[in-house]
Amino acid sequence: MTSDLTGPAARPGREAAPPAAGPLAAARAGIGWAAFHRYGPYALLAIATLAGCATAAVLHMSRSELVAVAALTVAGAVLQLWWGHAARTRPEPSKASTCYYALHWALAFALTWLNPFYAFYAVTGYFGAERLLPRRLVRIGLLATAVTMSGSQSGGLPPGGPMGWVVFGALFGVNITLVIVFAHLAALEDERAVEQAETIGELERTNVRLQQALDENAALHAQLLVQAREAGVADERRRLAAEIHDTIAQGLAGIITQLQVVSVTRTPDAAREHLARAQELARHSLGEARRSVQNLSPVALADDSLPEALGKLVAQWSAEAGVHAGFTVTGTVEPLHDEVEATLLRIAQEALTNTGRHAGAARVGVTLSYMDGEMTLDVRDDGRGFDPLALPPRSAEGGFGLGGMCARAERIAGTVAVESEPGHGTAVSARVPLVRHEL
Repeated sequence: MTSDLTGPAARPGREAAPPAAGPLAAARAGIGWAAFHRYGPYALLAIATLAGCATAAVLHMSRSELVAVAALTVAGAVLQLWWGHAARTRPEPSKASTCYYALHWALAFALTWLNPFYAFYAVTGYFGAERLLPRRLVRIGLLATAVTMSGSQSGGLPPGGPMGWVVFGALFGVNITLVIVFAHLAALEDERAVEQAETIGELERTNVRLQQALDENAALHAQLLVQAREAGVADERRRLAAEIHDTIAQGLAGIITQLQVVSVTRTPDAAREHLARAQELARHSLGEARRSVQNLSPVALADDSLPEALGKLVAQWSAEAGVHAGFTVTGTVEPLHDEVEATLLRIAQEALTNTGRHAGAARVGVTLSYMDGEMTLDVRDDGRGFDPLALPPRSAEGGFGLGGMCARAERIAGTVAVESEPGHGTAVSARVPLVRHEL
């Protein structure tokens, strides 16, 4: 390449030219090559001129040859000045760049013919072929430059004698081979550059997609946190509502019942007995209220095991309801997880409360069974029974009752089944995993 190619790659504020494809693509635009394209031809022309002046006497150049060399050197400098300005407004390659390359080659060929040391100037033709010539003319330009360089290396043009032509031919072959080798290496470098550019582009796109995924995950995480907080609040509300229904509400109902009896009784001893019972229910309900707020185990399980607490619950309910009730334990008694014991106790309380309110039973049986990996609690009565399919919606029960028992069991991966038939009593069966207490 020869001249001041101050094209798009060399001008500030403009995008760099795309990489050239083909031989000698190493001469693509860049900061270093832009400086070479601008100032290299001047420097090489100056070096060639100095070498030509120093060797003019050795080469026995005539006066007319010296004048011709001087004129051609000035012409080369003027050509470089013209192209330095013209290249700024003309794309490469173009007709103007092709014309420039041809004129540059002609000047370099003529100067090298007169003085072989002007090959310093002619060599720039190798670097400009791809940037200045259309693709179909690149090989022709490289071959023409190889002719000039081979003539200089063989001692000058024209070669002298048969041996001179043989040397010229051999050097021409060497130059062509070097051009082909370097062109192949440049093509490989271009392919690697393209692959690297594609890889970098793909990595950038992957990074963008990854960042988008991270942003989406962060948004989903924040949304899940909000939903988890809302679910926790709702679950706590349901827990407190169930505790109030199973303990405090039932205790208050018992207190009202005892006070109603006091208001109609005429025996002071009986009145005192019912008042004492009302006071005991009030203390019990207060304790349950505190434990419900603190999410502790029921009062009945504070000092007793589950079978003992259920036995006392059945006996107390039997005395208050005036219904004969029995309690049975089967299997090997084992210490259970607090949540399992509390769930079974609450289910038993709710089942007995429903029996007292609705069944009109004469006998009730409660059975707690310890089995392999499973616990069952069965509450059976001989009351009036009902049609399970005709139960009112859960909302009509205030969200508790049978629905509350099912919800409690489901919280610990258990189930509640109800079997009943009008006139044939009711059986409530709760099944939960046997989770042992961790010591």
